[in-house]
Amino acid sequence: MSVLSQSQAPREAASSWLHTIQARLADRLEALTPHVLLALGARVAIAAIFFLSGRTKVTGWFHVTDSAIALFREEYRLPLIAPEIAAPLAATAEHLFPLLLVLGLATRLSALALLGMTLVIEVFVYPDAWPTHLSWATLLIYLAGRGAGPLSLDRLLGWR
Repeated sequence: MSVLSQSQAPREAASSWLHTIQARLADRLEALTPHVLLALGARVAIAAIFFLSGRTKVTGWFHVTDSAIALFREEYRLPLIAPEIAAPLAATAEHLFPLLLVLGLATRLSALALLGMTLVIEVFVYPDAWPTHLSWATLLIYLAGRGAGPLSLDRLLGWR
């Protein structure tokens, strides 16, 4: 055996050992975090963010506040839509779609709707907040792609 091949043998053994440990760890993590837990966690986490934002825009049962309209007029300044229309639409979406996500009902549609809102917020309102919006988008893309999981009304109704 040459000196070169003798020095490669321990390196290959270490690489094989490391690969084995990584494979075992990956198997255990996959067993601990099945889709049912990831989907439920993603649904509740992103729903809470949007729902709590929606609550700041209304009083009582569902009266859009003047301050919410002013926020859309002075800070958000969305193009192509008047603040008097945008505020109630946003408040409605921020209540409806999170509720549907928590229930696991029309999950893919709800996730896509909130993903659209996230895109609007990122592009037109707070472009510097992309790290936050990226984390929201990641959860929403997961839900849109994989669905609500077994603990959902979607599954109970036989919706894919």
